[in-house]
Amino acid sequence: MVSPLTTTAPAPRPPRVYTAGFWLMCLSSLLFFMSFNMLLPELPDYLTSLGGGEYKGYIIALFTLTAGLSRPFSGKLADTVGRIPVMVFGSLVCFICGFFYPFTVTVLGFLGLRLLHGFSTGFKPTGTAAFIADIVPLARRGEAMGLLGVAGSVGMAAGPTLGSWLAAHFSLDVLFYCSSGLALLSLIVQGTMTETLAPAQRQRFSWKLLKIESWAEVFEPRVLIPSAATLLFLFPFGAIFTVVPDQSRVLGLTGESKGLFYLCYTGASLLVRLLAGRASDRYGRVPVLLGSSGVIITSLLLLAFASSVPVFLAGAMLFGLGTGLNSPTIYAWTVDLSHPARRGRAVSTMYMALEAGIGVGALLAGWVFGNEPAHLPFVHLLSAGSVCCGLVFLLVMRRRVPAVLAEEAA
Repeated sequence: MVSPLTTTAPAPRPPRVYTAGFWLMCLSSLLFFMSFNMLLPELPDYLTSLGGGEYKGYIIALFTLTAGLSRPFSGKLADTVGRIPVMVFGSLVCFICGFFYPFTVTVLGFLGLRLLHGFSTGFKPTGTAAFIADIVPLARRGEAMGLLGVAGSVGMAAGPTLGSWLAAHFSLDVLFYCSSGLALLSLIVQGTMTETLAPAQRQRFSWKLLKIESWAEVFEPRVLIPSAATLLFLFPFGAIFTVVPDQSRVLGLTGESKGLFYLCYTGASLLVRLLAGRASDRYGRVPVLLGSSGVIITSLLLLAFASSVPVFLAGAMLFGLGTGLNSPTIYAWTVDLSHPARRGRAVSTMYMALEAGIGVGALLAGWVFGNEPAHLPFVHLLSAGSVCCGLVFLLVMRRRVPAVLAEEAA
C-alpha cells in the first residue's frame, strides 16, 4: 500500500518539436521576403522614370547575380562565425537598400543599388535554413522546412500586393521606407534568438574568412546529388515566370485578372505545404521527389497545350502542388546529407544550384519564346524535359544515397 505522504515524480515532458525560436524564425523570414518582394511591381516604372526603361531586365538579373556570388561566403561564415550573424547581415543589407532607393536619381545608381540589394538574399536564407536544421529533429525536418516555406511564400505573395497598394495610395518613397521598415523588423526578431552553431566551431570574424582557398570551401560534396536535382527541378520556375505574363495576356487575362496564375499557384503551394509537409518525413525524400516530379510534368503539359483559361489555371494549381512538395523535401534532404559542421556550406551549395536553375530557365525561356506566342508550348515542353531529366537522375543515383546516410549515422 502506498503511503498518502508518498509522491510520485511527474514524468518529464517531452521536448517541444517547434520552439519559440522556430516560430520567430518563420516570422523573420515572412518579414524579410515581404520586404524586398513588395518593390518588384513598381521598380520597372521607377527605373523608366529615371530614363532607364531599356534596362528593366537588369532589375532581377543583378539582384540574382550577387545573391549567387555571395552564397559561398555566406555558407562558410555560417559554419564559422555563426548562423545569426549571417542572417543579421542579410537583413541589414535589405534595410539599408530599401532606405536609399528614394535617393537614387540616376540609372547607374539604381542598378548599383540593385546589385548591392542582392547580397541580402545571398545571406539571410542560408543562415535561416542552417538555423532551422539545428533546432528541429530529423524526424520532423521535412515538415519544418515546409512550414518555413509557407512563411516565405506568404511574404512573397503578400509583398507585391501591399507594395502596389502603398504606391497607389501614398507614394513610392513611402513604399521604399516601408520595405526598409519590414527588413528592420526582421532584424529585430533575429536579435531575440540564441546562436545554434556549436561554440567549438565559432570564430571571431576576420577578413581572412572571406578568402576562398579551395573548392571544398565553396561546395559540399555530400549534397551534390540533391543540388543537381535542384538545378533540374527549378529550371521550370525561371522559365514559367518569364513567359506567364505574356501567356496570360494571350488567353485574355488582363487588368485585375492578370494575376490569377500567381494566385492559383501560390494558393496550391501553401495548401500542400500545410497539409503534406510531413510527407517526406514519413515516406522518404526520394519517393516524394519522384511523385512531385510527376505532378510538375503534368502541370507543364497542361500549360504547353492550354487553349483556355480553366486549363491554364489548372496547370498553375498543379505546378503549385508539385513545387510545394518538391521544395521543402529538397531542403530537408540537403540537410540530411550534410555534416553538421558544414551545414551552412551544404545549404549554400543547394541554393547556388537553385539560382542557377532559375537563371538558366529564365534565359532559355526568353530565347525560345522570342516574343512569339506560337513558341509558348516549346518553353513548357523544354521545362518538362528538364524535370524528366531530374527524375531519371534520381532513379539512377538514389542507390548511392543510403551509403551516405549510413556513414552519417555511424
